[in-house]
Amino acid sequence: MITISAFHWVPPFAKGQVRDLRVRWALEEAGLPYRTRLLEQGDQDKPDYRALQPFGQVPIFEEDGRVLFETGAIVLHIGERSETLLPNDAAARARATQWLIAALNSIEPHIMNVAAVELFYAGEEWAKLRGPGAREFAQHRLASLANALGDRPYLDGDRFTAGDLMMTTVLRIAPKLVTDARLQAYVERCTARPAFARAYDAQMGDFRDAA
Repeated sequence: MITISAFHWVPPFAKGQVRDLRVRWALEEAGLPYRTRLLEQGDQDKPDYRALQPFGQVPIFEEDGRVLFETGAIVLHIGERSETLLPNDAAARARATQWLIAALNSIEPHIMNVAAVELFYAGEEWAKLRGPGAREFAQHRLASLANALGDRPYLDGDRFTAGDLMMTTVLRIAPKLVTDARLQAYVERCTARPAFARAYDAQMGDFRDAA
């Protein structure tokens, strides 16, 4: 049985955003059953967990003695068992991988930069100075993404892939930054998938059970 780690509790603003959602969604798309290993506060810093995840983050993916961390690596690993996530066609498969990496490298750092200065460090003087520039650059990247998407339903045309899964989870981090109607419709389209609903409900259900 696949086991993924997740937090037992997070602040309200983080619910529905914690990165185990990405892995849950991929598992749901692939039709693979899993269970969760819920961490209490501080568990992520214990030596046994750090031996599996050196940065103390969630999730880790465990199956048959194998352990993976980093959501990009985990989603690609799951995708090896799901044509929905990684198509059999070699070129389409490469493009799906390309967009997954673009989500993590070309989009997420800039969205997280805005989230950091406007949420976590809003009262700091340096953040007040950095905020407008961070937002401007993030908007520039999002405009490039919207132009690449165009009027297509998904990043590679008519077919949803692991690239769309990862990009959608990144765009959900800061919805107020996503002002282009094409990207808004794209996020709505992807999150309307039944697999996303099951993954989201499972994460929120773990938080409710822990309350």
